[in-house]
Amino acid sequence: MGQQLCATIGAGAPNETGLGSGNLDVMINTTNNEVIADRFGRRFGNLRVSLTAACNYACTYCVPNGKKLQAAAYELSAEEMIRTVALLQQITGIDKVRITGGEPLLSPKFGDFLLGVMQLGLNDVSLTTNGQLLPRWGDHIIASGMRRINVSLDTLDPDKFRDIARSGDLATVLSSIDRLLEGGLRVKVNMVPMRRINDAQIVPMLEYCRQRGIELRFIELMNMGHLRSSAAFQQQFFSMDEILELISHHYTFSRTDAPFDSTAVRFEIVGGGYFGVIANESEPFCRTCTRLRLSSNGHLYGCLSNAKSHDIRPLLEQPDASARSALRQVLVQALRDKQDLSFKGETTVMKFIGG
Repeated sequence: MGQQLCATIGAGAPNETGLGSGNLDVMINTTNNEVIADRFGRRFGNLRVSLTAACNYACTYCVPNGKKLQAAAYELSAEEMIRTVALLQQITGIDKVRITGGEPLLSPKFGDFLLGVMQLGLNDVSLTTNGQLLPRWGDHIIASGMRRINVSLDTLDPDKFRDIARSGDLATVLSSIDRLLEGGLRVKVNMVPMRRINDAQIVPMLEYCRQRGIELRFIELMNMGHLRSSAAFQQQFFSMDEILELISHHYTFSRTDAPFDSTAVRFEIVGGGYFGVIANESEPFCRTCTRLRLSSNGHLYGCLSNAKSHDIRPLLEQPDASARSALRQVLVQALRDKQDLSFKGETTVMKFIGG
């Protein structure tokens, strides 16, 4: 029979779920895989790995000055990252990994990391990219066995594309999306609607995606980085209700089910197709968040809305058994970093930690 260790604040008796009532903070069950859960039942099941902080775009909602982000100092190697994923898999049973950046396809580690992580027996390995370098990597991604990919794309207008991304070429991204679809991958497109910038593209983007069997995800502008509590955030923020109102003039749709820990509110369109809204402001999803983030320089983040991070590079110098023990304690702390109710905003730049 496995041992249970409860890290508590005050005295909270466990309830029927094994979690405490009221003030129980984190429960650890050492039977088989570690079960590290908080009082809301949240546990880490979804890991996002930022291969690099560098990006070949300088999107207006990500960086303030048009300067492209550079790689962080002392980045982990591909081998260290693969080992970290394997350790987290052993401790928590994490079975979903998303490869992110910055722009992950810029990283010289991408090929080796992709090969290594695909051999870990995970249920789901996916990728988020801006698509600019897919002509170089598309065939490798298809051949790897990866089943799905997200492409960040905020407009179908070439001039608007350059205004927002401040780099890149729209035609390259669109042709790359077609190539991935031909290769059998399930593609989602991520769009950040912004008032008076690209909100007129909401319906054209949705029709483009419907025609190709792509699920479009609208992501509400996030109150973080240089936009945190700024006038620009207030001026540009475009809410889920406004998105739905625009779409309702062109399509009939209804809300449909989404997985328990999904960040998106999902809708089905009459006549075919789906879209989602990641409504971090309008309909927060913090209570069901299972995400953990590993930055390129070896820091674990339990929450996008908390700048606190945990440096795991020293424990990677230890043998597996002691590394697992140390990492287990880090995960307890990282789970405590999550917000209880909603995203509160943070000065952290998302590209550094893998949005």
